[in-house]
Amino acid sequence: MNCHACGTQLAPTARFCHKCGAHLGGAQATGWRAGLPWALAGVAVGALITVVGLRFTGGTTAAAAPEASLPPQAGGPRDSAEFFLPMALRAYTMLPELDIDAHYHMGVLRLTGGDAAGALAEADAIRRSAATHLFGFVLKAQALELQHDPRGALQVYRDFLHNEAAERARRLPEYADHAQNLDFFHQRAVEATARK
Repeated sequence: MNCHACGTQLAPTARFCHKCGAHLGGAQATGWRAGLPWALAGVAVGALITVVGLRFTGGTTAAAAPEASLPPQAGGPRDSAEFFLPMALRAYTMLPELDIDAHYHMGVLRLTGGDAAGALAEADAIRRSAATHLFGFVLKAQALELQHDPRGALQVYRDFLHNEAAERARRLPEYADHAQNLDFFHQRAVEATARK
């Protein structure tokens, strides 16, 4: 059996596509079952953020991601990212409005998939909403590194450090939620600018 939306080959008993999340027909779900695709997308996002977070914080590699966060059929973190990434991105695009935190999460997901241009687009969306928001700098620097643009990334590291104290003084909830990632990025920025 193939998904009617994206063509992915599926198990005969599948009710939703594991790649794009499309409902595969039959009677429409009601009650708690109607929210199942969103719940699956939530699990997808959670698993991806766990894998990416471990990679991003530098404390451990993605290979050390807890097994509980990975689907049983996945062969490892890379397979997990490929499995969950389209579903997670689709879940975000279905939201009625994206705030800065959602753009940041989408940017991190795009970086995980190697989509530097997509991550730059998310960074630009953040910068349009708040020109000095730290998440815009984080995404942009990593995307430029992915594009092998060390000069551009260095300038973004400098901009991050220039704006960091004032931005952190704003005590935004998303800064508290991602404090460990911001601390790690601060260290990378300090090291990068010290070398030049």
